[in-house]
Amino acid sequence: MASIPPISFNALAKTAANPASGGYPYTIKGYDLDKNFTFATEHFNEDHFTVTNMLGAGGHETRKVMLSKPLPQTPGSGTHVLAAVNGTLTWLATEEC
Repeated sequence: MASIPPISFNALAKTAANPASGGYPYTIKGYDLDKNFTFATEHFNEDHFTVTNMLGAGGHETRKVMLSKPLPQTPGSGTHVLAAVNGTLTWLATEEC
């Protein structure tokens, strides 16, 4: 995932005085919108993930979310699906499911 948001509302707000050049016709707090974009909240069980906080674009805090337990190694060949078997993630060959 990129650390720079795809749209900088802060930069767009600076062009607000000139709507003809694509600026917003009203004043917005671009800093707050950038911050809200970076702080987008996920809904997940924190016991299953490792969360690392760091500084992202514009000095805003950003999070890196990773599974606590890595996914099993993908099979080298064939077609497989990721499945839970007795509470453990495993790859099943499509012929078995």
